[in-house]
Amino acid sequence: MDVFTNINKIPKINGSVLTIGSFDGLHLGHQEVIKKVVAYSNALKIPSVVVTFEPHPKMILSKKKNFDILMNINDKISLLEKFGIDATFVIPFNFKFSTTPAKLFLKSIIIEKFHPTKIIIGYDHHFGFKRKGDRKLLESESAKYGYLIEVVSKVGHKEKIYSSSSIRRLIKNGEVKRASYDLGRAYGFEVTVVSGSGRGLDLNFPTANFIPRFESQLIPFSGVYFTRGKINGKWLYGMANLGTRPTFKEKNFTMEMNFFDVELDIVSDNYFQIQFLERIRDEKNFNSSKDLVKQLIKDKMYCLKRINTYK
Repeated sequence: MDVFTNINKIPKINGSVLTIGSFDGLHLGHQEVIKKVVAYSNALKIPSVVVTFEPHPKMILSKKKNFDILMNINDKISLLEKFGIDATFVIPFNFKFSTTPAKLFLKSIIIEKFHPTKIIIGYDHHFGFKRKGDRKLLESESAKYGYLIEVVSKVGHKEKIYSSSSIRRLIKNGEVKRASYDLGRAYGFEVTVVSGSGRGLDLNFPTANFIPRFESQLIPFSGVYFTRGKINGKWLYGMANLGTRPTFKEKNFTMEMNFFDVELDIVSDNYFQIQFLERIRDEKNFNSSKDLVKQLIKDKMYCLKRINTYK
C-alpha cells in the first residue's frame, strides 16, 4: 500500500474508489465502509483510496483537555493495508487546515488529486470547516465532478450502533471484552518497556513495565487483565496490572505485564504490542505480599484456562 503525507507528492490518479474519515479504532462499522471500497475497486479495476487525518481532528478542536485515541496512525495504516486498501493519504491536521471550506476540500484534494469514480462514506460522516461537508454536499457536487456517491447505513448489533465513542466508554470502564466485539479484535496498542521497581521479580512474578508509545493512547480502567504481548511476531500470553499497587502503598499509576512460562529477557526489544483480552478483577489492597501471591496464582490459573479461547 502506498502512504502519502504530502499532497504535492501524490502521483496523478485517474479514477479511484475513495472514502474519507478519521476511522479511529477501525471498528466493524468502519470496516463495512472499507470492504465496500475494496470490493468496488476490485470490480472497477481502479485504486482504492482512504483519506484520513493525523492527529485525530478532535485532538485539535475538542474543548476537552485530553482526547484519547483508540488507534495510533501506524496501526491504522497497517490494518488498512491488511484490508486491501491500495493508497492512504494521511492529512497533517492542524487548526489552519480545520478552516478549509468543505467545497474547497472536495475540489482541491479529493477531486484534483484522486479523481474518484465513486465516493463511499459512513452515514454520519462530515468534513470541512464547521463540518459543513456531508452527504447532501457530495450529492449536489457529484454531477459536476462525475462521481457516484454511496452512503453506508448504520452498522451494529442488538439495536446498538458501532461507534468509536461508545467503544471508548467501554474501555474506560474496563469492559475490554465487550469492546472487542465492536472492534472485531481485541483492544491493544504498542508499548515501550521502561524500568520498574523489581517487586514482581521478588514475588516470583517478574513483569515488564510499560507505557504507551503514543501519549494520547486510551488506557483501560485500572485492574488486573488477561493479556497477550506480541514478541518477535509471536503472541505470548500473560496478565497485566494497571494501577497504583495499593498493597505496597504506592501512589503512581503504573502498568506491568507478567508473561507466562517464558523468561522475561525474551522481551529483548524496547517495545511490544499488547492486547487486553479480559478484565479479571479490581486492584486490591492485600494484608501481605503472601496474600497477594496467592491471588496472583489464582489469577494465572484462570488465564491459563482461557488461552485456547483466543488462539
